[in-house]
Formats: sequence, C-alpha cells, structure tokens
Amino acid sequence: MADVVVPVARVPETSSAAIPDTIVAIPVRNEAERIAACLRAIDAQAGLRPGSLGLVLFLNNCTDDTARIVADHVPRLSVPVRVIETVFDGAHAGWARRAAMDAAAAWLGASGTILSTDADSRVPPTWVAANLRARAAGADAVAGRVELIPEEAALLPPALRARGKLEDAYDALLTEAEARIDPDPNDPWPCHRTTIGATLGVGLDAYAQVGGMPEIPLGEDAAFVARLRAQGFRVRHDPAVMVFVSARLAGRAPGGVADTIRARCEDPGALCDARLEPLPRALVRYLWRRRLRRLHASGRLGTTRGWARRLAIPPEDARRIAAMPLLGQAVAEAERASPRLGHRPIGVRDLPGQIRLAKAVLPAVRAWAGLRDAWRTARTRPDVAGVPAPEAAE
Repeated sequence: MADVVVPVARVPETSSAAIPDTIVAIPVRNEAERIAACLRAIDAQAGLRPGSLGLVLFLNNCTDDTARIVADHVPRLSVPVRVIETVFDGAHAGWARRAAMDAAAAWLGASGTILSTDADSRVPPTWVAANLRARAAGADAVAGRVELIPEEAALLPPALRARGKLEDAYDALLTEAEARIDPDPNDPWPCHRTTIGATLGVGLDAYAQVGGMPEIPLGEDAAFVARLRAQGFRVRHDPAVMVFVSARLAGRAPGGVADTIRARCEDPGALCDARLEPLPRALVRYLWRRRLRRLHASGRLGTTRGWARRLAIPPEDARRIAAMPLLGQAVAEAERASPRLGHRPIGVRDLPGQIRLAKAVLPAVRAWAGLRDAWRTARTRPDVAGVPAPEAAE
C-alpha cells in the first residue's frame, strides 16, 4: 500500500497568526479508548503564556474510532492543533515518533522546544512548565520519569507491583551512587535515569543537529538521548518532570512498556533491566567513567594506554577511542569495547540483598564525594595550594 498523508490542521481563530514556541508531538495509532483523556491533559497545562503551546497529532494506520474522536475534541481545545493522518505499511514506533516530531519542528520554524509524549499517557498540568524550567536552567534536552496510571496499576498482580517497587528502589540507589561518583554538572543529583518517548523534551537546534529522532523500530527514545549526549548536548533527567503511562498488557508498539509488563506477568523471575547490575560491578563502572572523563579532559586519553590495558581494550580500538573529540562518544565507545564493562543484569531475587548492600555503602560514597567537592572548593584558595586531592589515587 502506498503512503497516504492527509494533513488536517485545526487552529483556533484567536491563535491562527501565532507560532507557538513549544509544541507537543504525539504519535497516535488506534487509541480510541485513551486519546480523549490524553487531549484533555494537554489542554489542562498550567503556568504557560497564552498562545505559547501547540499540539501535533500524527495519526498513523488508525482503524478504530480514533480519528473521529480527535475530530470531535480538537475544536474544543484551547491550544492550536495540527492533525496529520497517515496510512503506511512500513510504519513502526520510531518512524511515527520521528514523523510527529519532524512536523513539530517544521511548525516551530526558527527556534523553540519539542515535547514528545504518547497517546495512551496522561501528562500532569505542570508537565510542560516543568520541562521549560529545566530548559531555562540550561538543558538542551529533558528526560522525564514515568509512573503507571494508578487505576490501571491497581489491576496488576500484587507480586508484579512489589517487584516494581524493589526495582525502583534499587535504581534510585544506583542513580545516586553514579551521580556522586561521576557527577555530570548538567544533570546533578537529584536525578533519575529513565529515558522514554512518553516524556522527552528537546530544543529545536539540538534536535536538528543530531539528525532528529532515529527512525528505528525499537528503542528510538534511548538512541536519541544517547546521540544527544554523545555529541555534547546537555541532557537533564529531571525528577520534577513526570508522566503517567498506561499499565495495559497489549500495547501498540513492540518492546514498549506493555510488552515489559506482560513478559513479567508471564515470567515473574525474568531478569531486571541491564542497568540494574550487582552493586560492586556498578561502582566499578561509575569509577571507570569518571577516570575516562578525567583522562579525556586532560588530553591524556591518547598519551597513555594503561586504561586500555586494564579494560582489555585492543590497541587499535584504544587509538580510535582516544581520537574521538567528544567526551560522550569516547566514554560510550570505551564501555562498548571493553569486555570487563559489559552489563550483567540481576534477577528479582537478588534485589533485596543488593538494596541492603547499596544502603550500607552509599553513606561512604556520599562522604567521599563531599570531601572531594570540599577539596575542589578549597583548592581555589591560595592557602591550600599543594594540598593533595582525596582522589589523587586515581
């Protein structure tokens, strides 16, 4: 079947001459049950300048009542809306999100912010404003966190909800350890490590410079953020930015939240996400990231090879990594090239023990980080010149 695109723009008369400076882009496919709630949530955004927000709805391959519901609701919305209806045999999640965000970029024109969410998600009234606050603080892109829609989460098996709480607890402990050992000035603690298309924000310039959203079937959101970080853009994982996502078991995109929930219902003992690895291994990873960043910043990544030998990285790969001009690219490639930094996820039964261990170790990490930061501050004063750093052993 040929690609058929029917753009249908519906813009309130009072805003027809204005170009919004922030546009929400939503890919939509067969969401008749949820699209109305999604639209009401977008329309309920608070703390924004009138006329500053726009909405792009990219309806692709819809075979239910989604288009009719959208047509019924759009005239009643207070924000300008552009609706694009598409039929395309080759559609997939990355393609649809890319198309929605590209349409938002074209509408913005010269500058502004693109926000991405999903048609089965519900954004709180502060979602747009929270994204814009993070952008105003210096972030080129903003990754928010997610929670399950409460009334849907209540229907999940109790064991699955309990597992989710354990995973969230351990993830938060690992995130704090990482943020204190290898701090990113653009993404300071408190932060999180969620990367999901249901809540992503990016400046138009950054979006264009990295070539837009990767048009891949799975993991386009994580690949996009990795691309931004690799090219030196400031990505903030802001805990103040949050979206409620569906807890349904039958999703529209393979590999999404629905597939994860269903798989864990079917196999309660399934491994955790790759990021949730044993604490000792995670701490080694964070320390090596810090070491590699310091070597890159000082220009020593290419003049010494001890780091490559210790990470079992072949000489030719080490030379290629050392030649990379961008820090994010060098660190990411070093992790990929080293067999000693491969992720080894844990099982759900390991979570309680790892949580206890992390809680025992984290006070020492905080103390070490506090001493390091205090030394950095004191080093700028003449009376402490020559005092060795607490991290000199690196």
